[in-house]
Amino acid sequence: MTDTASGRDGRQGPIRVMVVDDHPMWRDAVARDLAESGLDVVATAGDGDQAVRRAKAAAPDVLVLDLNLPAKPGVQVCKELVAHNPALRVLVLSASGEHADVLEAVKSGATGYLLKSASTEELLDAVRRTAVGDPVFTPGLAGLVLGEYRRLASEPAPAAPDADQPGAPQLTERETEVLRLVAKGLSYKQIAERLVISHRTVQNHVQNTLGKLQLHNRVELVRYAIERGLDDE
Repeated sequence: MTDTASGRDGRQGPIRVMVVDDHPMWRDAVARDLAESGLDVVATAGDGDQAVRRAKAAAPDVLVLDLNLPAKPGVQVCKELVAHNPALRVLVLSASGEHADVLEAVKSGATGYLLKSASTEELLDAVRRTAVGDPVFTPGLAGLVLGEYRRLASEPAPAAPDADQPGAPQLTERETEVLRLVAKGLSYKQIAERLVISHRTVQNHVQNTLGKLQLHNRVELVRYAIERGLDDE
């Protein structure tokens, strides 16, 4: 069965993946495993500059990205490409489990972080979940990332529209409910199960909320929610 995805432009088709790693054998093996599972590997790259150029040209749904790259570090690649295309999902696949590396990747816009010790099945599952916007982290790292969201929320941030101001965009009751659960660290699948709605409906609510609040990604969305105490409700 072919994995499919629907982009913001409504395009339907196999999940488009790009693999970036400076080790050719590892890069080729990952690309082969993904392709054999029904994913559409649209490009690969071996250094940071090449990754940015090829990703802009190939427009993948998911970027599987190593952090340790020549020419330009992975976090900079992630930051540039997410700024260029906020709909891009980035799954970091790294040998490093250092907390500093994980947090830097998340702050750069990565959706998930998986260690290279993961099995092929775990990687395939992570790519599929990343494609639909679920945060995917190697066990033990999810709590660390949620803690970082909370820390970021305590720092000054670019102002998002204040829902209390006249003329500000108003979230629906359901959008607020979904936002509250996102702030608590639940995945889209868990939110769908909790609210007894489809995974796609959760995605739509999140995308609508991002648009209304003029935010760009899940990190900014969680930060917005925590600043307003929604995670404590």
